[in-house]
Amino acid sequence: MPLRIAVIGAGHLGRFHAKLLGELDDVELVGVVDPVEESALRVAAECNTSAIATVKDLLGRIDAAIVATPTRFHHAVGCELLRNGVHVLIEKPLALNVAECDELVRLAEQERRVLQVGHIERFNPALDQALPYLQNPKYIDAARYSGYTFRSTDIGVVLDLMIHDLDVVMMLVGSPVADVSAFGLALMGRHEDVARTRLHFANGAIADLSASRVSYEAKRQMQVWSPAGHVNIDFATRTAVVAQPAAMLRNGSFDPDQLPLAEKARLKDRVFEELIPLKRLAAGATNALLDEQRDFITAIRAGRQPRVTGRQAREVIVVAERILASIANQQWRVDSEGAGVDRSVGDLVPAGERELRPDGGADILRGPHWHRTPVMPPREIKRPA
Repeated sequence: MPLRIAVIGAGHLGRFHAKLLGELDDVELVGVVDPVEESALRVAAECNTSAIATVKDLLGRIDAAIVATPTRFHHAVGCELLRNGVHVLIEKPLALNVAECDELVRLAEQERRVLQVGHIERFNPALDQALPYLQNPKYIDAARYSGYTFRSTDIGVVLDLMIHDLDVVMMLVGSPVADVSAFGLALMGRHEDVARTRLHFANGAIADLSASRVSYEAKRQMQVWSPAGHVNIDFATRTAVVAQPAAMLRNGSFDPDQLPLAEKARLKDRVFEELIPLKRLAAGATNALLDEQRDFITAIRAGRQPRVTGRQAREVIVVAERILASIANQQWRVDSEGAGVDRSVGDLVPAGERELRPDGGADILRGPHWHRTPVMPPREIKRPA
């Protein structure tokens, strides 16, 4: 018997969800719900299904739903569906705040329904290919920039864009967040459009995350440093580059000052062949959104947890709230002449973690050499099935 499913929200992402559901076997797209009749009719016509006025009109007719509404409606719509025994995939972020997340998670567990959250980068093939090289990360730097799309204006860039990298970072580190420092700036409306944060984890790992939705440059990249080397992930191109130091660097036996001039000249152009050889990982041409839907449907049919659970997404919102509180606390304001910034990027680096530059500055983050990195018990990050 096909799984009866509906899409709630016929906007940009809801339209993609509805179209992709048509590619899945044993799935019946019962309808598309949107309060804007024109939008619902257009997407329903494209997907050969029905335009439905309200969620209530679906109850009793569906087994599952994908919620792609604006974030401010996630809680109300998700709760109504869960109370009526419907499995739910809610687009990221799970909800506007932790209190709303808690009710969604409680209802899902009480009703024994699948609650999956659309953190799409967990299904990015570049991350999947890189996972074996991402054990025990010490430092992560993530940047996510886009132009202004006039979508998701009910939330700021932290819940809109940074949330993707926050979810991946928390999954990779696997340790509680001990401290948060952040700043942000609102340009287009009442929510922040630019944000940067530094996270300190209980196990000593550090992550710097930056996001902008008013950028002339599109970028979705993450760099992960660990005792085993360095990995650069490009989520946009779905590629990753692994840089692993040679044995002589790892054991501390390499001293460039002792090399003859001829050897220095030879190695200068072969650093990334002999000293820090590169491995380029090319991911297949998979559709992450379609894989996310497949995971949702398999979780329902198999009675298992999805790759991104409601509880995991709830923990991401906990940290996102701390980031937003830090942004609100630092009171960055820009006056009419463009002045008035009262906190600098350098303030994000605690004094005890800086070391002096040759010119007397103090904004270089001190970090261990590969051969001085303390050995930590490995926490295996398993590649998703």
